[in-house]
Amino acid sequence: MEYDVVVVGGGAAGLSAAMMLARSRRRVVVIDAGEPRNAPSAHLHGFLSRDGMHPADLLAAGWDEVLGYGGEVIKDRAQGIERVDEHGFLVRRYGGPELATRAVLVATGLHDDLPEIPGLRERWGADVLHCPYCHGYEVRDAPIGVLGGDNRPFTLHQASLVRQWSADVVFFPNRIVLDAEERERLVARGIRIVAGEVVRLAGRDGELRVALADGQEVARSAVFVGPRFVPRDELLTGLGCEVGENGWVVVDPAGRTSVPGAWAAGNVVAEAAQLIGAASAGSVAAIAINHYLLAQDVDRAVAEHRRAAPSEP
Repeated sequence: MEYDVVVVGGGAAGLSAAMMLARSRRRVVVIDAGEPRNAPSAHLHGFLSRDGMHPADLLAAGWDEVLGYGGEVIKDRAQGIERVDEHGFLVRRYGGPELATRAVLVATGLHDDLPEIPGLRERWGADVLHCPYCHGYEVRDAPIGVLGGDNRPFTLHQASLVRQWSADVVFFPNRIVLDAEERERLVARGIRIVAGEVVRLAGRDGELRVALADGQEVARSAVFVGPRFVPRDELLTGLGCEVGENGWVVVDPAGRTSVPGAWAAGNVVAEAAQLIGAASAGSVAAIAINHYLLAQDVDRAVAEHRRAAPSEP
């Protein structure tokens, strides 16, 4: 089974790339494990013309568009990518034969590593959130909490940022020890600080209670938390792609990795990419991949032309 491009990951980045490549009349297939990061959310936001749509509906529409242009979609998980020669790769998968391809695009996203607090993961995507640009408007003017986590810089920034959507914001440092300047900046911003270890999130009927070790409970409508973002980049690192000092695979503005013929797009290489940004990155990568393949096509055509041309006496 030979392809021009194998796309691993059927989210916004992967499907956007696959559609663009299929429209370019490339033979493209998407391998998707069916584990979108935003699956717990009931709505997506900030995506022009798709605001408020259910995330699953966006993916379904993307699948239809890819298939409509002649692309393929395989429900499976990629096991590994192997460079076989200067012109291609083998993509191994768990549920079927290997796929031979001239180029690969990895768009496998990231994993949100949440604090180990009972009740937190169960409410993730409902009233426990992380992105105010995605969900802040929906909880505007409501009592909001911000929970300190392992991602300290993100959490402190998040606390100040969330205040933009509500005048009633409580910051729970949890295990973060604030210095004097950090405390002053939060207080000056109008944020109440409630110290102590958070031991549980609970509630029902639209009310969320943040329980602390000293027995105190603080009612909130929603709680924002800063996860530790872990890229699902095993396929890229296994292929030998360069990793930067920040621990993320290095790509150029078009998503090109250090391995010729291998690209990456979306949250797997950009932790801050939202849906619309990931879709854009997929489109940009697809155009770059098509140009990469075009250069090979022209070189091959020239070589064949020269072989077919009659020899001069």
